[in-house]
Amino acid sequence: MHTYPIHIAGLERQLPICRVTDDLYIGAFICFGDAELTVACARELLKLAPAESYDYLLTAEAKSIPLIHEMARQSGAKKYFIARKGPKAYMPDPIHVEDTSITTAGTQRLYLGRDDADMLRGKRVLLMDDVISTGGSLHAMEELVALAGGIVAGRVAVLAEGDAQKREDIKFLAPLPLFNADGTVKGE
Repeated sequence: MHTYPIHIAGLERQLPICRVTDDLYIGAFICFGDAELTVACARELLKLAPAESYDYLLTAEAKSIPLIHEMARQSGAKKYFIARKGPKAYMPDPIHVEDTSITTAGTQRLYLGRDDADMLRGKRVLLMDDVISTGGSLHAMEELVALAGGIVAGRVAVLAEGDAQKREDIKFLAPLPLFNADGTVKGE
Protein backbone atom coordinates (compact mmCIF):
# COMPACT_ATOMS: atom_id res chain seq x y z
CA MET A 1 0.00 0.00 0.00
CA HIS A 2 1.21 3.48 -0.87
CA THR A 3 1.38 6.15 1.83
CA TYR A 4 1.74 9.92 1.85
CA PRO A 5 3.93 11.63 4.46
CA ILE A 6 2.28 14.66 6.02
CA HIS A 7 3.20 17.19 8.72
CA ILE A 8 0.14 18.20 10.79
CA ALA A 9 0.05 20.20 14.04
CA GLY A 10 3.76 19.59 14.65
CA LEU A 11 3.50 15.85 14.06
CA GLU A 12 4.51 13.57 11.20
CA ARG A 13 2.16 10.87 9.94
CA GLN A 14 1.97 8.49 6.98
CA LEU A 15 -1.50 8.54 5.41
CA PRO A 16 -2.53 5.39 3.54
CA ILE A 17 -3.58 6.15 -0.03
CA CYS A 18 -7.02 4.64 -0.65
CA ARG A 19 -9.09 4.13 -3.78
CA VAL A 20 -12.38 6.05 -3.98
CA THR A 21 -13.02 5.46 -7.70
CA ASP A 22 -10.90 4.10 -10.56
CA ASP A 23 -9.35 7.52 -11.11
CA LEU A 24 -9.59 9.05 -7.61
CA TYR A 25 -7.40 8.11 -4.68
CA ILE A 26 -7.19 9.97 -1.39
CA GLY A 27 -4.85 10.11 1.57
CA ALA A 28 -6.91 8.65 4.42
CA PHE A 29 -6.70 10.88 7.48
CA ILE A 30 -8.05 8.96 10.46
CA CYS A 31 -7.45 10.26 13.96
CA PHE A 32 -9.46 7.50 15.69
CA GLY A 33 -7.10 5.88 18.17
CA ASP A 34 -4.36 8.48 17.71
CA ALA A 35 -4.69 10.50 20.92
CA GLU A 36 -1.50 12.48 20.30
CA LEU A 37 -2.71 13.62 16.88
CA THR A 38 -6.22 14.40 18.13
CA VAL A 39 -4.93 16.59 20.98
CA ALA A 40 -2.43 18.42 18.73
CA CYS A 41 -4.93 19.04 15.92
CA ALA A 42 -7.60 20.27 18.35
CA ARG A 43 -5.11 22.72 19.87
CA GLU A 44 -4.14 24.09 16.45
CA LEU A 45 -7.74 24.26 15.18
CA LEU A 46 -8.68 26.37 18.22
CA LYS A 47 -5.94 28.84 17.24
CA LEU A 48 -7.66 29.30 13.85
CA ALA A 49 -10.91 30.44 15.48
CA PRO A 50 -10.73 32.34 18.76
CA ALA A 51 -13.40 31.31 21.30
CA GLU A 52 -14.95 34.80 21.26
CA SER A 53 -15.78 34.39 17.54
CA TYR A 54 -18.36 31.61 18.07
CA ASP A 55 -20.88 30.29 20.60
CA TYR A 56 -20.90 26.60 19.68
CA LEU A 57 -18.97 23.99 17.71
CA LEU A 58 -20.67 21.64 15.22
CA THR A 59 -19.37 18.69 13.23
CA ALA A 60 -20.83 15.78 11.28
CA GLU A 61 -20.40 12.25 12.58
CA ALA A 62 -18.25 10.27 12.74
CA LYS A 63 -14.53 10.79 12.12
CA SER A 64 -14.52 14.31 13.59
CA ILE A 65 -16.11 13.35 16.92
CA PRO A 66 -12.81 12.89 18.81
CA LEU A 67 -11.58 16.23 17.44
CA ILE A 68 -14.67 18.23 18.41
CA HIS A 69 -14.69 16.66 21.86
CA GLU A 70 -11.03 17.57 22.37
CA MET A 71 -11.62 21.10 21.05
CA ALA A 72 -14.46 21.53 23.55
CA ARG A 73 -12.34 20.12 26.38
CA GLN A 74 -9.37 22.38 25.59
CA SER A 75 -11.53 25.49 25.14
CA GLY A 76 -13.70 24.87 28.20
CA ALA A 77 -16.88 24.62 26.11
CA LYS A 78 -19.71 22.97 28.02
CA LYS A 79 -21.63 21.88 24.90
CA TYR A 80 -20.92 20.96 21.30
CA PHE A 81 -23.11 19.49 18.59
CA ILE A 82 -22.82 16.51 16.30
CA ALA A 83 -24.95 16.21 13.17
CA ARG A 84 -25.89 12.54 13.18
CA LYS A 85 -26.22 10.35 10.08
CA GLY A 86 -29.57 9.01 11.23
CA PRO A 87 -32.35 10.00 13.61
CA LYS A 88 -31.95 8.64 17.13
CA ALA A 89 -34.68 7.67 19.59
CA TYR A 90 -33.50 10.38 21.98
CA MET A 91 -33.94 13.13 19.35
CA PRO A 92 -37.22 14.99 19.75
CA ASP A 93 -38.70 16.07 16.40
CA PRO A 94 -35.37 15.93 14.50
CA ILE A 95 -34.55 18.27 11.63
CA HIS A 96 -32.41 17.07 8.72
CA VAL A 97 -30.67 17.95 5.47
CA GLU A 98 -29.12 15.79 2.75
CA ASP A 99 -25.38 15.39 2.28
CA THR A 100 -23.12 13.93 -0.39
CA SER A 101 -19.54 13.07 0.55
CA ILE A 102 -16.80 11.43 -1.51
CA THR A 103 -16.03 9.01 1.34
CA THR A 104 -19.65 7.88 1.84
CA ALA A 105 -21.50 5.98 -0.87
CA GLY A 106 -24.64 7.75 -2.11
CA THR A 107 -26.62 10.47 -0.43
CA GLN A 108 -26.88 10.58 3.33
CA ARG A 109 -28.83 12.75 5.72
CA LEU A 110 -27.57 14.75 8.67
CA TYR A 111 -29.87 15.14 11.70
CA LEU A 112 -30.13 17.32 14.78
CA GLY A 113 -32.74 16.91 17.48
CA ARG A 114 -35.15 19.82 17.83
CA ASP A 115 -33.74 20.49 21.32
CA ASP A 116 -30.23 20.95 19.91
CA ALA A 117 -31.55 22.95 16.94
CA ASP A 118 -33.35 25.28 19.34
CA MET A 119 -30.09 25.89 21.22
CA LEU A 120 -28.44 26.96 17.94
CA ARG A 121 -31.13 29.52 17.06
CA GLY A 122 -29.52 32.96 16.88
CA LYS A 123 -26.10 31.58 17.89
CA ARG A 124 -22.76 31.76 16.06
CA VAL A 125 -21.67 28.27 15.09
CA LEU A 126 -18.15 27.19 14.13
CA LEU A 127 -18.24 24.29 11.68
CA MET A 128 -15.43 21.80 12.06
CA ASP A 129 -14.46 18.80 9.96
CA ASP A 130 -11.43 16.56 9.75
CA VAL A 131 -11.06 16.80 5.95
CA ILE A 132 -12.86 19.08 3.53
CA SER A 133 -12.74 17.89 -0.06
CA THR A 134 -15.76 18.52 -2.25
CA GLY A 135 -17.43 20.54 0.51
CA GLY A 136 -20.58 18.38 0.48
CA SER A 137 -20.57 17.65 4.21
CA LEU A 138 -19.66 21.24 4.99
CA HIS A 139 -22.54 22.52 2.83
CA ALA A 140 -24.95 20.15 4.59
CA MET A 141 -23.78 21.44 8.00
CA GLU A 142 -24.28 25.02 6.77
CA GLU A 143 -27.84 24.13 5.71
CA LEU A 144 -28.51 22.44 9.05
CA VAL A 145 -27.34 25.53 10.97
CA ALA A 146 -29.53 27.75 8.76
CA LEU A 147 -32.52 25.43 9.25
CA ALA A 148 -31.99 25.66 13.00
CA GLY A 149 -31.84 29.48 12.79
CA GLY A 150 -28.15 29.72 13.64
CA ILE A 151 -25.36 31.70 12.02
CA VAL A 152 -22.24 30.09 10.55
CA ALA A 153 -19.35 31.90 12.25
CA GLY A 154 -16.56 30.08 10.43
CA ARG A 155 -15.28 26.85 8.97
CA VAL A 156 -12.17 24.98 10.12
CA ALA A 157 -10.66 21.66 9.11
CA VAL A 158 -7.52 19.72 9.78
CA LEU A 159 -6.96 19.14 6.06
CA ALA A 160 -8.21 20.74 2.85
CA GLU A 161 -8.10 18.22 0.03
CA GLY A 162 -7.86 18.95 -3.67
CA ASP A 163 -9.69 22.12 -4.76
CA ALA A 164 -10.85 22.84 -1.19
CA GLN A 165 -7.35 24.26 -0.62
CA LYS A 166 -8.33 27.20 -2.83
CA ARG A 167 -11.42 28.14 -0.81
CA GLU A 168 -11.03 31.37 1.12
CA ASP A 169 -13.91 30.61 3.53
CA ILE A 170 -12.11 27.65 5.13
CA LYS A 171 -9.22 27.77 7.58
CA PHE A 172 -7.20 24.56 7.69
CA LEU A 173 -4.00 23.19 9.17
CA ALA A 174 -2.51 21.55 6.07
CA PRO A 175 -3.26 20.89 2.40
CA LEU A 176 -3.78 17.34 1.15
CA PRO A 177 -3.42 16.49 -2.53
CA LEU A 178 -5.40 13.92 -4.48
CA PHE A 179 -3.54 10.89 -5.83
CA ASN A 180 -3.16 8.58 -8.80
CA ALA A 181 -3.42 4.80 -8.43
CA ASP A 182 0.40 4.50 -8.23
CA GLY A 183 0.55 6.84 -5.22
CA THR A 184 1.83 9.87 -7.10
CA VAL A 185 0.19 13.25 -6.60
CA LYS A 186 -2.50 14.02 -9.19
CA GLY A 187 -1.53 16.79 -11.58
CA GLU A 188 2.23 16.61 -10.95
